[in-house]
Amino acid sequence: MRKIAIVAMLGFGLGVAGISSSAALAADAAGKAVYEKSCVGCHGADGKGNPGMAKMFGEKELNIVDKETKSKSDEQLLKVIAEGAGKMPAQKTLSKDDQKQALGYLRSLAK
Repeated sequence: MRKIAIVAMLGFGLGVAGISSSAALAADAAGKAVYEKSCVGCHGADGKGNPGMAKMFGEKELNIVDKETKSKSDEQLLKVIAEGAGKMPAQKTLSKDDQKQALGYLRSLAK
């Protein structure tokens, strides 16, 4: 009887892990979609910046996966996304959820 209970608990745990990993994959996909729509033009698919846009803005680079960006808190980066900073415009069309998803995807690029 005890073996059955242990097997059942393990099976449930694996099922929950599968659900949470599926949820994480969905969140990653949503974040990628937001990033591709709103960020990739300036920051590039890999987050290291679009050289043409950097030149147009008169910036050295538009890298958002560098040490400086990695060191910023989520709150700091969400503020930049929402309100803009320097030559980056505020992303007013993004909902709070979209902003968080884009940030999550950005963090995954910076790993």
